[in-house]
Amino acid sequence: MKVKMILPALAEAESPFWRPIKYSLFPPLGLATLAAYLSDDDEIDLQDQHVETLDLNDSPDLVIIQVYITNAYRAYKIADHYKAKGAYVLLGGLHVTSLPEEAAPHADTIFLGPGEETFPQFLKDFKNKRPKKRYSSSIRTLETIPPIRRDLIKRERYLVPNSIVVTRGCPHHCDFCYKDAFFQGGKGFYTQRVDDALSEIDRLPGKHLYFLDDHLLGNTKFATQLFDGMKGMNRVFQGAATVDSILRGNLIEKAAEAGLRSVFVGFETFSPENLKQSNKKQNLQKDYIKAVNRLHSLGIMINGSFVFGLDDDDQDVFKRTVDWGVENGITTSTYHVLTPYPGTKLFSDMESQGRIMTKNWDLYDTRNVVYKTNKLTAQELKDGYDWAYKEFYSWSNIYTASMSHDSIKHKVKHLMYSGGWKKFEPLWNFIIKSRSLNNMLPLLESILSKVNYSKADDETVKSVIQGEKKINARPIIKKLNEEYKAS
Repeated sequence: MKVKMILPALAEAESPFWRPIKYSLFPPLGLATLAAYLSDDDEIDLQDQHVETLDLNDSPDLVIIQVYITNAYRAYKIADHYKAKGAYVLLGGLHVTSLPEEAAPHADTIFLGPGEETFPQFLKDFKNKRPKKRYSSSIRTLETIPPIRRDLIKRERYLVPNSIVVTRGCPHHCDFCYKDAFFQGGKGFYTQRVDDALSEIDRLPGKHLYFLDDHLLGNTKFATQLFDGMKGMNRVFQGAATVDSILRGNLIEKAAEAGLRSVFVGFETFSPENLKQSNKKQNLQKDYIKAVNRLHSLGIMINGSFVFGLDDDDQDVFKRTVDWGVENGITTSTYHVLTPYPGTKLFSDMESQGRIMTKNWDLYDTRNVVYKTNKLTAQELKDGYDWAYKEFYSWSNIYTASMSHDSIKHKVKHLMYSGGWKKFEPLWNFIIKSRSLNNMLPLLESILSKVNYSKADDETVKSVIQGEKKINARPIIKKLNEEYKAS
């Protein structure tokens, strides 16, 4: 059987703010996981439109498309195309689960929720010529999941091919969380067996890993055993955790000992009223600065997540948020315009209040305002969001934030990671176009190395930092940009 698996590009791919590097980070693990349930005799073609041009001239027997909110219209168009050619089309993912009635006309079968139990059942029914129109996940377990079909992933096209997921869902239920609705009807948070997770890690080449789990520290027993098992594996890794999990117990120390060097933290807002509105109870009455200092003491860089547009936000929220991030040495910040995704409590509340202004899903990208705001106008919210990104990633603020760390090496790591991520777009574009992205992994691993420089090393690095301030990077960037356009 010929099987085509597709991750359509998000609508942001056509935006002037499109950053090829951001969408060339991680391969489509969800599809590669489902592929493991297919037969060895099946001919499988896995395509990710973010890193390659889709071939729509083929004639597969079975087409599987993963649907997010901002690729929904594109996914439906692709699905209709293959249905017209006689292929059997499956649609699944977050958006399908949120709006099954919208997705159903474009597919022969739709999947609601995770597919580890329902996809094997479909394959059995399909073989017996009795496939259902809809499969809903209720049994939630990762205990019998086969190894991911990483042979189908085009590793050279991704900066982080060693991405991995060892848990599903999250133990918390924030009102604005897009993924919360995906796990309704069964367990909302569950883990792999530790031995299976360690075996999957052992399969991956090199040193670097990126855990894509929503909350890697969400199950203390599992995470403790995982980090204990990873000690001695000589790995450096990145992941996500909550403020609460960073402050509680010694789990974050165990993670650092196992190789955690960078963590995504959902600070979201400094307003207690906003936290209550969002049902983000895990952040209430938590000391953000204490969490930040604890991470920095372990040499862990921080990617802070912040949401603008909650009902208690006023015109000062943008400057307060940026200033706090710079003053506290946050390495990178990810800002979002509050987005009421369908299927969330936030969406249902706003819809009942008449606050949803549009259901054009292409605009639900956390960059646009799609609802009636409260203390801010829509234009003030959009302008403040744009200003925050520009201001936080100005060279002066990158340098100021990097100098807030005690360790000289941590200063350099911050400067290279933050500056490299946002300030060398032409270089990233050139590397992506020349298919050399995977060659940047050794540099990433070096930046994520442990903060343990000696005093002599500190003096050497200090002189490098002082010299960096005198370098004019603009001619270099201009030249790279010219080469990129010419190629």
